Amino acid sequence: MRKLLYILIALCAFMSCARMGTPDGGWFDDDPPRVIGSVPAERDTNVTTKKITIYFDEYIKLDNPSENVMVSPPQLEVPEIKVVNKKIVVELQDTLKPNSTYTIDFSNAISDNNEGNPMGNYAFVFSTGEKIDTFEVAGNVIDAQNLEPIKGISVGLYSNLADSAFQKEPMIRIGRTDGSGHFVIKGVAPGEYRVYALQDMDGDYRFSQKSEMIAFTHQTFKPTAGPDIRQDTIWRDSLRIDNIVRVPFTHFYPDDVVLMAFNEVQTERYLLKTERQEPDRIGVYFSYGNDTLPVLRGLNFNADSAFVLEPSEKKDTLIYWLRDTTLVNTDTLSLSMEYLMTDSTGRLVSQTDTLEMVAKTPYAKRLKEKQKAFEEWQKEQEKKKKREEPYDSIYPVKPLEPTYKIPSAMAPNSIVTIEMPAPLQHLDTAAIHLYSKIDTLWYRAPFTFEPVKGKLRQYQLMADWYPEREYSLEIDTLAFTDIYGLSSASYKQGIKVKSLDDFATLEFQLSGVADTNIVVMLVDKSDKVLMQTKAGRSRTAEFFYVTPGTYYVRAYVDRNGNGVWDTGNYEADLQPEDVYYYPREIECKEKFDVTLSWNLTEKPRNQQKPGELVKQKPDKEKKKLQNRNAERARQLGIEYVKKQMVK
Repeated sequence: MRKLLYILIALCAFMSCARMGTPDGGWFDDDPPRVIGSVPAERDTNVTTKKITIYFDEYIKLDNPSENVMVSPPQLEVPEIKVVNKKIVVELQDTLKPNSTYTIDFSNAISDNNEGNPMGNYAFVFSTGEKIDTFEVAGNVIDAQNLEPIKGISVGLYSNLADSAFQKEPMIRIGRTDGSGHFVIKGVAPGEYRVYALQDMDGDYRFSQKSEMIAFTHQTFKPTAGPDIRQDTIWRDSLRIDNIVRVPFTHFYPDDVVLMAFNEVQTERYLLKTERQEPDRIGVYFSYGNDTLPVLRGLNFNADSAFVLEPSEKKDTLIYWLRDTTLVNTDTLSLSMEYLMTDSTGRLVSQTDTLEMVAKTPYAKRLKEKQKAFEEWQKEQEKKKKREEPYDSIYPVKPLEPTYKIPSAMAPNSIVTIEMPAPLQHLDTAAIHLYSKIDTLWYRAPFTFEPVKGKLRQYQLMADWYPEREYSLEIDTLAFTDIYGLSSASYKQGIKVKSLDDFATLEFQLSGVADTNIVVMLVDKSDKVLMQTKAGRSRTAEFFYVTPGTYYVRAYVDRNGNGVWDTGNYEADLQPEDVYYYPREIECKEKFDVTLSWNLTEKPRNQQKPGELVKQKPDKEKKKLQNRNAERARQLGIEYVKKQMVK
């Protein structure tokens, strides 16, 4: 037993020594999958089969082939793509085109099944003709309105340079943008091409629906290639660079195409929905507005003068407020609505629908809730009476409750806005008072009070707000009365106008574009517009009373001078209005006057938008795992030589 114990102790010590310097779990598999063969052979010519089988040296997986695998020329019938153990099988459904180079681009979607080592960008190429076409066209697609990279939009080439080709013929070569909006179209033959982007809704690879996002340019491209050198960094591990090598490669041109994508204005008019979420109003929603408004006729009520209409700016959303409380308390209102809609030929024709507008909350339930509230009020008053506290003997009438958007401290260029919960029947401006404090005395201050243009229930109060002065806004009872007879209670709020020293002034001197009608906008980190101004002939954009903080700036060329950004139209050969971003953030501080020069076209527009504003982030890179063994060896203090590692 004693000898056996000695043997066990020695064996344990030997095993412990044997494990010293060896990483837990052994060395990693850091080799990506390799192609070991295919049928037909890769880069084969005169191919006639539509079935392609690619063999690998290990079990593999293919990430989301419907999104990540792109076949060019584009296939009208979706190819069948499947993984079977150590092979990928692609079966094309379309008839093969003669004398064409076919590219099956797997992007970065192939990795080994166990460790997830990505193979890297891989494309299988073959030709139905005598040669392989090798040219490439690359660039970026961004949203014309906000310069956001667009992911997953198709980008294609046409050798037919006529404008009509985009609408009549499918693209002949195709690529797809990644998370950075970048695209590469491979296997391009020598020739002259036009390039388009298309968010294809029906799989026909041509612009056939107005709802499809598109981009086009009249510029033509002749692809070329030439030798070039790039620098590659070789990492020893995650912390140390082993070497920087100069690698020769073939550079394909053009590689800097920038396409501005947009959606056309949807002029097809149809009824989206009708609803009665609240008992006092009916909502009617169209896909597109029209100056000819619907005609409503009551079927179980008299619709003459029954409504107060609140249209949206584009008249695509119409809110019909019921004037009569009897109608408000009617659970179901039957009516006919005659309106204009687009027929199959694209013409506006009259359509009449019968509508049953049912209140979401029945009148009986609302009445019950009011009764419950009244009973609770009665109980509370009885308790106060027993405690000999002041109590109300009359049930209070609910007042009209406007929303007052009035900051207690504001800039000298501020406008006070008041929004009503329902349309007004009566407005008494004599009941609105503004007082200004000079020294220790209060004086009446002049102001104007008027409706906000295009907003039925919004009003604005404008005055000369002097810096460092106090104001008092006082509104008497009954100043506002809505169409249901509810009146507002009294309201009072003090207002302090900030000192000029609390603000910054920001000025831009613009250049780079010929047009002088430029609208410049100051935006926050969420790209929300805070202030805007027109540059005009002086090409100077000024922002006053800027609260200290970090800002960004974008601008657009207002070609038609209507004060809003306008999209493009393919039929009219009209590009969207040009949008630009100042490429850096701007820090504004108190008492600072900042003047900056901005050449709007100095940078390509796909490089202008600051990264903090970009919402579409690049795809997460599938990192190769080959440095893990080197990192493990570094931690153990031993030299790692890859060729000594046995898989």
